[in-house]
Amino acid sequence: MEYQDFINLVATRAKVSTDQAATLSRATLETLADRISSGKAEDLAYQLPGGLDDPLRNPPPRRAEHAKSFGLDEFVRRVADHPAIDRAIAGPGVGAVLTTLREAVSRENFEDALAQLPKEFRQVIEPVGAGGGQRPGS
Repeated sequence: MEYQDFINLVATRAKVSTDQAATLSRATLETLADRISSGKAEDLAYQLPGGLDDPLRNPPPRRAEHAKSFGLDEFVRRVADHPAIDRAIAGPGVGAVLTTLREAVSRENFEDALAQLPKEFRQVIEPVGAGGGQRPGS
């Protein structure tokens, strides 16, 4: 998947501008990098286009060596704490980014990353086939 395709899908799903979608994508991927192991973040980054891989490979300095344990509400709050993100779009934005991430990477890598998150994260990811996005090769 190309960078602009990813951003356009996030914008459509979250009902935001492409500029907001790019900001949401970066913030969500940075927060995801804080939440999963660095090895799994690297696996996801490897399959993403330039511009989307950096937040997973080079998270902000606050990141510890090991994944931090926090749930969906805290995840959304951390995304919403980014200065350029309106709190009202953080929740839908997280769901839009995670759904689009599922379509952009291999099923195995996505499921391995999702396995490191509480089950409540599954509720914000659109079911396969919903929202019009198609996984490459499906």
